[in-house]
Amino acid sequence: MNRYPRDMHGYGRRVPDANWPGGAHVAVQFVLNYEEGGENNILHGDAASEAFLVDVLGAAPWPGQRHANVESMYEYGARAGFWRLHRLFTETNLPVTVYGVATALMRAPEQLAAMQEAGWEIASHGLKWVQHKDMPPEEERRQIAEAIRLHTLATGSRPEGWYTGRSSLNTVELVADFGGFAYISDTYDDDLPYWKLIHGKPQLIIPYSLSTNDMRFVTGPGFDNGEEYFQFLKDTFDCLYAEGVAGRAKMMSLGLHCRLVGQPGRFQGLKKFVDYINKFDKVWVPTRLEIARHWAEHHPYAAPTLVPSQMEKAQFVERFGSIFEHSHWIAERAWESELGPASDTAIGLHFALRTQFRAATPEERLAVLRAHPDLAGRLAAAKRLTADSTAEQASAGLDALTDEEREKFSALNTLYMQKFGFPFIIAVRDNTKASILEAFEKRVANSAAEEFATAAAQVERIALLRLEALLG
Repeated sequence: MNRYPRDMHGYGRRVPDANWPGGAHVAVQFVLNYEEGGENNILHGDAASEAFLVDVLGAAPWPGQRHANVESMYEYGARAGFWRLHRLFTETNLPVTVYGVATALMRAPEQLAAMQEAGWEIASHGLKWVQHKDMPPEEERRQIAEAIRLHTLATGSRPEGWYTGRSSLNTVELVADFGGFAYISDTYDDDLPYWKLIHGKPQLIIPYSLSTNDMRFVTGPGFDNGEEYFQFLKDTFDCLYAEGVAGRAKMMSLGLHCRLVGQPGRFQGLKKFVDYINKFDKVWVPTRLEIARHWAEHHPYAAPTLVPSQMEKAQFVERFGSIFEHSHWIAERAWESELGPASDTAIGLHFALRTQFRAATPEERLAVLRAHPDLAGRLAAAKRLTADSTAEQASAGLDALTDEEREKFSALNTLYMQKFGFPFIIAVRDNTKASILEAFEKRVANSAAEEFATAAAQVERIALLRLEALLG
């Protein structure tokens, strides 16, 4: 594996301005997962009973058997929990996104009618509330299509958002390939939406969160009671709100389940949180579809001009082979190493190239130092420098020396080369003519080992400056 598929970089230090409506400092998004009637059950053609996210400690699937207790807990969600949550959000007039399991929606006509009467967004939560990690791609693709078909029958329109939840490594790509989705939420990797290029097409991803999910009432370590739940939600909101005040507005996702937070004791924690955020100005409470539309309008996909980790070898070496002066072998080795999305920035690509320079033999490293030209030397006078070196030396005025300065540089170049066996190297763009001469006179007194290390560090600095000029 020499292309690492995971994106460990994201927005990095360049977080975009979310520009939420009304200058909101945070977007708080409530998701109601409607799964009751779509869970594992031999009545549904599954091999075993459900055991996930229920108040049966240590529950395990029962092959070939129904689990009366678990079934009744899911039924509580549909019969009681849903309506408690429905009253809360309709009475406070807060928008909700429903992650609706298609087969569950088909078994919940009155709940579905209430969702639609409230104007809630109903996104797809898959065909059934089952595990997908071992599902063959062709079967998962078939189930995506069937989920959309049933969703359309139930609601009158196809879903524009998607979240499987118990997903596979293939889920996001399969859903994106199916097309027609304003967003996919099967990731947990950011506090803001982002675009992901999948098979050549941009797909908006709106990450979800499990840290603020009420599933932690029945998973450990989790919430023991509604007060702990409220405190965690409050702390999350307070942090994100403060970041928004400082100009770094983010998004907060709350995942709810009818059978979990729909229980009275837990519900009180959610109600306290709703009452708490209603005291603040500049809080936007949208559906996820509203977030998707906002992001597409204010942050449309923009194709990067350079994606180093996706380049073919010849193109990569041609573009970056001169970053380390006349040392294309560094770019060749970097291309053959583990590159990924983190390598597509100036810092990331510099790290990949620098690693090969540092890992090289002493003889190879010395050859890189010797590949650099003298400062204001004969090659410069003959206009035989590389384009990068020419521009760098010109930036410090080394192409316009007086006769006295030229003689001084010439003498120092000769003295330095005789002592160390390679040219004097300094990141010219970081310096002025005066500071270069000062460093020249100081470093010529170094030991060979000290100067080799100093020169190598300057080579790395020059490479970074060159990459920043290319990649920003």
